[in-house]
Amino acid sequence: MSEGTSTSEAREPGRAADLRALAYPEVEALLSEPRPSVAIIPTGSTEAHGPHLPLCTDTLISEEVAGRATRELAGLGWNAVRFPPLHYGVTDWAASFRGTTTISREVIHGLVLQACLQAHAMGFSRVAITNAHLEPGHIETLRAVTRAFEQHTGQPLLFADKTRRRNAQRLTAEFASGSCHAGQYETSLVLAIAPELVKMDVARALPEYVVPLHEKIAAGARDFVECGVERAYCGNPAGATAEEGEASLRVLTAMVVEAVEGSVG
Repeated sequence: MSEGTSTSEAREPGRAADLRALAYPEVEALLSEPRPSVAIIPTGSTEAHGPHLPLCTDTLISEEVAGRATRELAGLGWNAVRFPPLHYGVTDWAASFRGTTTISREVIHGLVLQACLQAHAMGFSRVAITNAHLEPGHIETLRAVTRAFEQHTGQPLLFADKTRRRNAQRLTAEFASGSCHAGQYETSLVLAIAPELVKMDVARALPEYVVPLHEKIAAGARDFVECGVERAYCGNPAGATAEEGEASLRVLTAMVVEAVEGSVG
């Protein structure tokens, strides 16, 4: 059970699954069982993360958290299914870096909302999204999706938003500072998930670069370049460790599990 997660009564274990690996009769069988079910949809981005991390960093983290949450929720009696990730997001802040693929708020809103509504229409008791992409416009879009989903269905769309103060304080000091794009926090996460994708020799050579992004945004900055983030990173990538990443993954997973468990009486 994740730290901070509790259940009032013992339940028989459910099932954890990846939607991509199921045939449709297996989905029907899973949803026909007399236990609660949850669809977890990872949202992500294709965005520059310094010279040392892959463009899929946000999607990689979001998908890993979703997978871990399905397994923990299965242990708590849920039939939990991880959906395929949505690889694109609102990424205007990194648009000047090659490889970044930014999509409009309107399109991302429609894509995420429709995916969530489809999961609801299939018959899942609850629908949740995971997210690791922290661009303000993307977060605002996901929050708008949660409101629209509830208007359409009368049920909450579960979104453990780690940019909320109460959640941010549970993560690392670098994350809470806001100077954490492709820094120690995210580099540690990727080291814990897929170390072969981290160019650690490059990361070790990068100097710590602290940028008060919150202040820059408040002052009217519109992208990383205007914030002085000229290599698509801020924070301290050289200090990253897989151990720190694993600790952060446990906290991120706990947030999702708590949101799902807390959505029922």
